Amino acid sequence: MNPSIHDLIARGAMFVANHSGGKDSQAMYLVLRDIVPKEQLLLVHADLGAVEWAGALNHILSTTRGERVEVCRSRRTLLEMIEQRGMFPSPQQRQCTSDLKRGPIERTIRGITRERQAAGNPAWGLVVNCMGMRAQESSGRSKLNPFKLNEGNSKAGREWYDWLPIHDWTVEQVFEMIASRGQKPHPVYALGMTRFSCCFCIMASEADLKTAARLATERPELLNDPQLYRKYVELERSTGQVMLMPSKTKGRRTLEEVTGVQVEQGA
Repeated sequence: MNPSIHDLIARGAMFVANHSGGKDSQAMYLVLRDIVPKEQLLLVHADLGAVEWAGALNHILSTTRGERVEVCRSRRTLLEMIEQRGMFPSPQQRQCTSDLKRGPIERTIRGITRERQAAGNPAWGLVVNCMGMRAQESSGRSKLNPFKLNEGNSKAGREWYDWLPIHDWTVEQVFEMIASRGQKPHPVYALGMTRFSCCFCIMASEADLKTAARLATERPELLNDPQLYRKYVELERSTGQVMLMPSKTKGRRTLEEVTGVQVEQGA
């Protein structure tokens, strides 16, 4: 039987908030800081580099209360991964999530537990890894267990649980929580984006991709790499692959066909 969150807090567990800088991470953090002592809460941000919206880390720092923030990075970027494999990730094979987020975050957490235990704090081998996934987002996420023992990471002196604190929340509740604390989400939401993290995500809606392409043209300062849209289009051309899975109604389409934003060859 799994212990309760309050039992884990009382035992001195380290609560790790996976924070992308997006709305769900922001709302989840606000929930956590209400119940977890500051000294038991830390944040981990997987820096996606050129493919994520600009200002993600600054947004995290400006909406938190000074907890320790660890920034981790993959050994290779998403664009390098696509170029080397000759194909884009897919909803069925999301190497982008495993290689760019989950892997680096878990390595960072394991490193922190070793550091804390070496300093004489054995309770920090007790980990609650907190993530902001919500059931409303997709059928796959609706089936996730909101709280479970992570057997794969519960070794070498660690007792590790995965927790989804806002799994049953609606998107309205997320924005209400942020507003109730006098905060705002990252600026791209007010400009029309419904998702955060990667600017051009394989899981994004057509509307979000159109908005991201427009912002890349009109507001390049919002991107870490102002040439990012062009690079995606050029990767589609060089690999002969498309970023999005074919639609049942519209078939196979390039990013340019989806967004309506064209990139001149060799420009």
